[in-house]
Amino acid sequence: MTMMQFLDSNFHGMFFILIYVLLFLSSVLELGSASTPSQLQLEANAIINSGWWNLSSSDSHHICSLNHGIHCNVVGSVIGIKYQCSEGRIQLATLNLSVFKNLESFEVTHCSLHGTIPPEIGNLLKLTHLDFCYNSLSGNLSKLTIFDLSYNSLEGKIPPTIGNLSKLFHLDLSHNSFHGEIPPTIGNLSNLTYLHLSFNTLQGEIPPTIGNLTQLWSLVISNNYIEGFIPFELSFLRNLVFVNLSYNKINGTLFLSLSNLRNLKNLDISHNLLTGPLKPFSVQDFPSLESLNLSYNNLIGLPLLLNAYKVDLSFNNLKGPIPDGLNPYVLKGNKGVCSDILHVQTEYQFQPCLVRHKKLTQSQNRLIIILSVTIFLIMIFSKLLFLRHNRTVVKNKDARLTKISKNGDLFCIWNYDGSIAYEDIITATEDFDLKYCIGTGAYGCVYRAQLPSGKIVAVKKLHGFDATHRHIVKLHGFCLHKRIMFLIYEYMEKGSLFSVLYDDMEAMEFDWKRRVNTMKGIAHALSYLHHDCVPPIVHRDISACNVLLNSNWEPTVSDFGISRFLNLDSSNRTIVAGTIGYIAPELAYTMVVNEKCDVYSFGVVALETLMGKHPKDILSSLQSTSTICEILDQRLPHPTVSVLQDIVVVAIVAFACLNPNPCSRPTMKCISQCFLTRLTPFNIPLHHISLQQLRSRELTHYLKL
Repeated sequence: MTMMQFLDSNFHGMFFILIYVLLFLSSVLELGSASTPSQLQLEANAIINSGWWNLSSSDSHHICSLNHGIHCNVVGSVIGIKYQCSEGRIQLATLNLSVFKNLESFEVTHCSLHGTIPPEIGNLLKLTHLDFCYNSLSGNLSKLTIFDLSYNSLEGKIPPTIGNLSKLFHLDLSHNSFHGEIPPTIGNLSNLTYLHLSFNTLQGEIPPTIGNLTQLWSLVISNNYIEGFIPFELSFLRNLVFVNLSYNKINGTLFLSLSNLRNLKNLDISHNLLTGPLKPFSVQDFPSLESLNLSYNNLIGLPLLLNAYKVDLSFNNLKGPIPDGLNPYVLKGNKGVCSDILHVQTEYQFQPCLVRHKKLTQSQNRLIIILSVTIFLIMIFSKLLFLRHNRTVVKNKDARLTKISKNGDLFCIWNYDGSIAYEDIITATEDFDLKYCIGTGAYGCVYRAQLPSGKIVAVKKLHGFDATHRHIVKLHGFCLHKRIMFLIYEYMEKGSLFSVLYDDMEAMEFDWKRRVNTMKGIAHALSYLHHDCVPPIVHRDISACNVLLNSNWEPTVSDFGISRFLNLDSSNRTIVAGTIGYIAPELAYTMVVNEKCDVYSFGVVALETLMGKHPKDILSSLQSTSTICEILDQRLPHPTVSVLQDIVVVAIVAFACLNPNPCSRPTMKCISQCFLTRLTPFNIPLHHISLQQLRSRELTHYLKL
């Protein structure tokens, strides 16, 4: 072979070798002293000495090729660390971060990482990506462009200095314990596209400076204590696609702040205190809208047209006939909504539409005028009769009060003629004039009232009436008398969950879908008691006997006989109370009651509902190797694909609630939110899922518990 033939046959290989050499030299020139042998050795020693990896000193020259989540540049300097956990807990302090001068990406997730965030992170000038999610860190924030500290134990207020992170475009501080107000300086993050602050205890109003975040496309501040109006400046964020402000205390009207958000696809402002009219949704206003949830507010009126694929306007104060084409389900819980369709009236408890929106004839108009005049005259005549009768009542009232007091308590007269008691109180307080006010509490003002008999009483006028949660049994009335005391509740046709599960006929009618919906309803009720009531209420006796089912198999939590308010300034110590088999184990030695006691009881009831019997064997041996298929109620047919996912989710939630460590149990708010979230379907067959897998940290994190 001649020299020319040799060069010609190897030309392509030599060409690529030359290109590689040039790239290598350019990298060396660019990195300079950062890639010296001593620098590389320092990085290797830091990785070996951290104890995170099972490495020895002999591996120091092969750090970049060991495929341990360590990424290097062409000269061997570490530019990325992605730690894969095995077992145990690790600390950031054991890894000397100060030596990684070229580090660009640092990820340590789902590792039970604890301790504080080392200040050396602030000196990593090339670091652009940091991810510490699903750990137990505490400490301060750092300067980054992608900043994710979700699912940790960070406390305190969000520092105003966060506004100095001018390059930040992704900020996730969700599922921590931040409190206080959202700092107005957050408006300085002009590059921000993703802001997630949910599941904290943030208070105050949304700062108007949020209108500066013109690049923002996702805004999530749900599950906090945010109050006040939605700032008008929010309408400046025309790139917004996803907005979730649910589970807060936001009030005021709605749509003035959202009128320009034409790219909006998902809007959730449910479980707030919104008031005012519900402006009609139209294609012109929100052409991209796909999902709308405004449930559990105080909105009035009715929409004329909705183009959203998924709508929920339930539990407001909407009135009027159901618009054409709108599913009645989305308007349930609105007592003013009416329908002329019989099965819709029955299923959703809507009233019939008595007033028709039709053009009236001349004779009909004449009839209406005559009836109106007649009714007016009758009202005047009735008023005159009432005034005459009232004077007689005033003369004889003292005598009657004395007579009735002989048969029982003086205030038993309220049980016989409530109008007399009402008139007495209104007269004695001059319609609750402030000059009679002697105190103010969390639920109302207390007034001094002197009754006609001369007796002086204290009257508490409540600030308002909040409707009971739909999954908490409703109290219709009560009677207090020295001979008898009784309460009047709504009637639940199916009786208790216990009686249904232990009756073979009813248990078979209580199918998988109904059982899953029962657990969801109980979770929502307990979330309401723990997180929406002030102060929080702990039930203390959640059991199958205290869950009642109506004729539609909808659950309600009942029997609040041993419930108590949680006092944040008290140890909340108490005697052990509740039903044997449902009581959280820590009560036996701490005697401290908190909401996690209800969480444990909920876990027992959830398993009992799936199994059809009390899970005492599983509770006594949490090391069982059985599959979920083996423990399900055998009286029911095998679950269908449509409900299979929900059954697995309930089982995962149940075992998370039964964690022996109360601090590791999820909150009922997290559980309630989990049941409202659409999850990616599981690909594992039911008979392959063991109880051990259901307790795994991976599945718990999958549900964000």
